[in-house]
Amino acid sequence: MADHAFHRPGPLKQANKAHKTGRHRSKGAIDNAQKGKIGLRPISHKHKQQQRKEQRRNQMNQLRKNKREEVLEQKRKLGGQNTAPFLVCLLPMHEQIDPKSALEILQGCDSELVVENSPSGIVYINLPRFKQRFAFVTPPVGRGNELIALDYLKVCDTTLLLTSAAFGDDEIFDRWGQRIFNMISAQGIPTPVVALMDLESINPKRRSAAKQAAQKIISKLLPEEKIMQLDTASEGLNVMRRIGGQKKRILHNVANRPHLFGDVVEFKPSSDPSDDLGTLEVTGFLRGQSLNVNGLVHIPGLGDFQLSQVVAPPDPYKLDKSRDGENDEVRLLDRSDPLKRTSLQSENIPDPMDAEQTWPTEEEIAASQAETKKMKLVKRVPKGYSEYQAAWIPDVEEVEDPDGKEDDDDMSYDDDDEDEEDDDGDFMSCDNKSFEDEYERRDSDTEEFQDSVSVASEAANNDEKYDQQMDFQEERETLKKLQQARTDQLWPDEIDTPLDVPARERFQKYRGLESFRTSPWDAKENLPADYARIYQFQNFDRTKRRILNEGKEFEGVLPGFYVTLHVINVPESRWNAFKSAQLTDNIIVYGMLPHEHQMCVMNVVLQRMPDSEVPLKSKEQLIIQCGYRRFLVNPIYSQHTNGDKHKFERYFRPYETVCATFYAPIQFPPAAVLAFKVNPDSTLALVARGRLLSCNPDRIVLKRVVLSGHPMRINRKSASIRYMFFYKEDVEYFKPVKLRTKCGRLGHIKESLGTHGHMKCYFDGQLRSYDTAFMYLYKRVFPKWTYEECLVRTAEHERQHASANRRSSQQVAMEE
Repeated sequence: MADHAFHRPGPLKQANKAHKTGRHRSKGAIDNAQKGKIGLRPISHKHKQQQRKEQRRNQMNQLRKNKREEVLEQKRKLGGQNTAPFLVCLLPMHEQIDPKSALEILQGCDSELVVENSPSGIVYINLPRFKQRFAFVTPPVGRGNELIALDYLKVCDTTLLLTSAAFGDDEIFDRWGQRIFNMISAQGIPTPVVALMDLESINPKRRSAAKQAAQKIISKLLPEEKIMQLDTASEGLNVMRRIGGQKKRILHNVANRPHLFGDVVEFKPSSDPSDDLGTLEVTGFLRGQSLNVNGLVHIPGLGDFQLSQVVAPPDPYKLDKSRDGENDEVRLLDRSDPLKRTSLQSENIPDPMDAEQTWPTEEEIAASQAETKKMKLVKRVPKGYSEYQAAWIPDVEEVEDPDGKEDDDDMSYDDDDEDEEDDDGDFMSCDNKSFEDEYERRDSDTEEFQDSVSVASEAANNDEKYDQQMDFQEERETLKKLQQARTDQLWPDEIDTPLDVPARERFQKYRGLESFRTSPWDAKENLPADYARIYQFQNFDRTKRRILNEGKEFEGVLPGFYVTLHVINVPESRWNAFKSAQLTDNIIVYGMLPHEHQMCVMNVVLQRMPDSEVPLKSKEQLIIQCGYRRFLVNPIYSQHTNGDKHKFERYFRPYETVCATFYAPIQFPPAAVLAFKVNPDSTLALVARGRLLSCNPDRIVLKRVVLSGHPMRINRKSASIRYMFFYKEDVEYFKPVKLRTKCGRLGHIKESLGTHGHMKCYFDGQLRSYDTAFMYLYKRVFPKWTYEECLVRTAEHERQHASANRRSSQQVAMEE
């Protein structure tokens, strides 16, 4: 028989290595922990009756009925007898389209239609067939009028986009139409309706193809919209039916606040001739939420003001004219209480003596003098010195920086930041014309300037004319900015250690972090003086939810009424300047929520526009439109990431998304954000779009610098590094900071070699000859207080702005 070998187990058992899941539990561990456990369920002693099929069907019918009633109630809030009319904005997508021709077609679409014109240019149309009424507004068209169109669209219910088939199949939008469409898309288009005009003027055989080509282009921009024809009265009636019956798109930033499009505006000066303040009476239909008469209102271009009262005059644009004699008197709806009015103070006034030490008592002074007498000052004098020579020897030698410069920014990258320090006080409003030296023209924007620049290469005189109209200084500045952004992209945050200044002094404000993600950083540490002027919430999200819910439940002046707002304490000089600068007679009034006039640190998420290609430097001036406000700021950029620390970005590059931080009044999201840059011809270019993230001063933005060193001698796990430091004391000072290499090795400084900055370092593996050692240092950066609202300029405003600039410059000098 063959011998059979049997395996006998020995005393040593095989133990496989356990799988390491890292910082979290594995799925198997979670399943084992939850095995056999059942979630907590509320114990109810009520008898649960199983619903029959008829009961379930009845319940579903009731839910469907309630939802249908909610939709109908939302529709009844507009266009009825006792509600505000549909506010429609006629926006042509071609500069050559006349919106009055489209309005004439709509006015003649029905024989029973009633048309009334207001003093400010609003056209009211009552349509008894539909039992609805409409109000049409037309913003000015053309380059430079984009902001007026954006302001109109914020408060409108419907946008009627007008295009023409007479310009060809590919010319649905012209250059101005594309610009304004990009802006309104970033802001939010309120319920768009697209109307195609002049289709009857082309060949009947090509009408169907022209309409299909226009529909193909519109479907790419507005996928849910179907293009409508607007040439005859019947087509105009279809457009009116579409406006009154379609589902409205809600823009939450405006829907959460009361707002009013001014129909009649009248300024009443004060009875005292020496008083420059007066009362502004704005009449129109109130929309949105209920208005709190004790709150503040915001008028774009004028500022924030208080209300004295709200009255309800008779509605002159009623749908049923047979009831005109019922309510002809002016009714007082609400009057503000001077003791309950919201204050206009937007900044916190810090007490400079707060938390200061009190004046010492006589006993404390005597004890201090007695303690000082015990100390004996010893002066060491070389042998042979006379009394006169010994007097020149100081008791304590102090070494001062010969240049007297603080380590505030990096050397090579932040030389421009010092120039920005000098330009802090040179900010101006949107209507100022002196931005020519600050704008960096985009490469793709050259087509937009061909209207004023004649490009012709056929003759030499045309070339000379072209050269004369070029801004060579702006060309050189743009080239320099592109080169710096390219360098920062290739070697991010890497700088050279200075030879003449010790690194422990140059980078004394920086610190090393064991881990950027997990290492702690106190959000209240070393705050600037401007943080004493702002307001902060304990929990911003919770406060936002509470205020928005209270605004919906507040019972003040209900929306839908034809009311007159009495805005008090309006400066007459500012009103006259505002009226002369406006192209239209309409103004818009927004009711502000609580705390929305107080200053805070605002964080917004921005994304570059596709046609904007020049990088934006941090702390570069931009015009920001956030919700209903428009202002000038110099934001700082940081990465939009999770966690409690965010890396500072020196440049806002094309096709990137960053978080911009700046000082601005509080505003509760959701709110659309648009960032503009001023062209040399004083027009605006949209460079970024985004949304409001939060108003949180505790967002930590860390600026990183990278010091690089090169291996000189490489051993098994140690290496001699040079060129990172040039002083022995610097090596000892930065010894606790961790080192990293380009190939992923981790290490630390062991000791200094010599007196010229060479050091011996240990790593977790052998270095390559082409490897580079890096040291990451961080410091927290804050935005500059450069907020200035885009208001109309007056002589008094100029004096106040100049005095504010002087105070800020004095404060900077005192800090230095």
